[in-house]
Amino acid sequence: MIDILIAILSTIGAFAIFFASLGILRMPDFYLRLSVTVKAATMGVGLLLLCAAILFPDISVSTKAIAIIFFLIITSPIAAHMIGRAAYLTGTPLWKGTIIDELAGRYDKETGVLNNEESEEQQGDPAKGQIAESEEETK
Repeated sequence: MIDILIAILSTIGAFAIFFASLGILRMPDFYLRLSVTVKAATMGVGLLLLCAAILFPDISVSTKAIAIIFFLIITSPIAAHMIGRAAYLTGTPLWKGTIIDELAGRYDKETGVLNNEESEEQQGDPAKGQIAESEEETK
């Protein structure tokens, strides 16, 4: 019974990692690629570590695997947020199909401070920002 559970969990984990790798190829811009890879890869690695904890019932292996899963779930979204923020502040363009850039005109690029009020150039056209004009800009 445990072998079947491990086979199911490891297969789902491997598929999640596979979907993360497909996301890198299929998504049109950096921000979507980042989102897909962080979510799917975290789930995939977490499931594979859970399989290791089940397969090796020794307390030291199980404890380490569960601790790694816990810290992975805690740190991955924060790291992805910081990477995305750094990319936005350095001017990495959004996909041309992006409908709205909610941060356009609100970030002071020198200090990295987010203003809650829209700037004068942003008022009236919420689609302005660093949205790419062509596919080549997002590659």
